[in-house]
Amino acid sequence: MIVELIKTVLIGIIQGITEWLPISSTGHMILFNSIWPMELSLENPRFWGLFLVVIQFGSILAVVLLYFHKLNPFSRRKSISERRATWTLWEKVLIASLPAAVLGLLLNDWIESKMQNALVVAIMLIVYGVLFLVMESKKRHAVIRRLSEIDVKTSLGIGFFQVLAMIPGTSRSGATILGASLLGTDRKIASEFSFFCAIPVMLGASGLKIFKYVWDGNPIPSGEEMTILLVAMAVSFIVSVFAIRMLLSYIRRHDFKIFGYYRIILGVAILLFAYVLAPMMGISINLNV
Repeated sequence: MIVELIKTVLIGIIQGITEWLPISSTGHMILFNSIWPMELSLENPRFWGLFLVVIQFGSILAVVLLYFHKLNPFSRRKSISERRATWTLWEKVLIASLPAAVLGLLLNDWIESKMQNALVVAIMLIVYGVLFLVMESKKRHAVIRRLSEIDVKTSLGIGFFQVLAMIPGTSRSGATILGASLLGTDRKIASEFSFFCAIPVMLGASGLKIFKYVWDGNPIPSGEEMTILLVAMAVSFIVSVFAIRMLLSYIRRHDFKIFGYYRIILGVAILLFAYVLAPMMGISINLNV
């Protein structure tokens, strides 16, 4: 149990950092579990699928905490016009969440069965790493520098980019930030809007996963499983608070090239290790999770 808790804490740290950086949280967790699998993921793959989604609750709470005033339309410290602006922001966030909600219901099971493996993660890490480098190599003029300037059309466009994050290794924040930037949004605003879009999308994904887990007749998580879930969520919450602050501070002075290089290097390293080094060294790793 102690070893499993250590793995849980490490996965919580991975989730807390990678959920908000454009480098794929689910991809990193799948890779971690491919190299050093949790016993529960081997004994109960259905619970592991639930774990990968429900752990995101901790990260969501971090966004709610950091942006509570900005996202609260009932705040007494806001004027009537500010409250209306907050409701408008929520409308745009929900519009951006519609594509993922619709296509998520249709494609979720197929993607989980066909694409949740280290090979797909590696390929998507490289592909989006290249896209980030290409985007940052071109001079862009951001025409949207305030959240209030994001219109319905732009919100929906960002929403369709967010759908791409259903493929492991893509990164939900990476897809939405890349999409928002290509649509003319300032890096900071693109990042913040990506954070806000995570709330309904991740809550919806977690709720759907819990419903399907119960609907399929799976047993109620044991005490050990609940402990692991709670510890992972708590760690991801704490780490997410620092990760969000760090990202916002970083992008005030830098672009996203470093994340592009990181994705490419990690993706290539995974392919080399899995298909060249591991066979040569006689190491067996689990590529399909």
